[in-house]
Amino acid sequence: MAFGRIKEDIQSVFQRDPAARNSFEVFFNYPGLHAVWFFRLSHKLWRLNLKFLARSVSNVARWLTGVEIHPGAQIGRRLFIDHAMGVVIGETAVIGDDCTLYHGVTLGGTSWNEGKRHPTLENNVVIGAGAKILGPITIKAGARVGSNSVVVKDVPSGATIIGIPGHIVESECKKQKVRRERIEQLIGFEAYGDSGSYDPVAKVISSILSHSRILEKQLEAVVSELAAKGIHVNNLDIPGIHAADFLDEDELDCDD
Repeated sequence: MAFGRIKEDIQSVFQRDPAARNSFEVFFNYPGLHAVWFFRLSHKLWRLNLKFLARSVSNVARWLTGVEIHPGAQIGRRLFIDHAMGVVIGETAVIGDDCTLYHGVTLGGTSWNEGKRHPTLENNVVIGAGAKILGPITIKAGARVGSNSVVVKDVPSGATIIGIPGHIVESECKKQKVRRERIEQLIGFEAYGDSGSYDPVAKVISSILSHSRILEKQLEAVVSELAAKGIHVNNLDIPGIHAADFLDEDELDCDD
């Protein structure tokens, strides 16, 4: 294992973990890195057809780090497993560059048949704590999977997935990264599984508002049809509900 790759791994931690203070601390006290380094050794043994020895190294790594990575998996550069404990990566899993996995993540299979049966993560994917990515699916580049989600279908590039089963979260203003991040916080993307930012009351209110908008459109259509038949309906002054009442003006500006 080249010293340059180890140095690269350590430097990547500083970009994704504000608790990291210095390289010495990261080298000795980050079991997620240790798990990746053990994997590289076991993977080389696996490719040399030393299967038993490769599995033995993998098993020792599991005891020491709490992370189980099958030596047959394929892992790119700068994988960061934060907190490490409870992560499972299956034999046919493929992980691209600069991916981040939090504790309790499973990249598992849904079949006992041979062949490709585990997920593929493209570059810059983030998988939140406790999430389960199951089957030979692809999580495309830049996607984020919220904590405790269960994903069994392909995920498009840049999407945010939450829930069981996992579903895509879309913001109305995709051009604004700041607003997207706020929406993710409000409706469920959490790397650490903190449900404090997920408000079920707010979700119910949002559903009621959506329902009322549909009813309003339906009533407008009815009134229009009645007017066409010469039937007059008194108009009532119904106050509207505007997003500006709840969001800052800066958040509504989608021009740039």
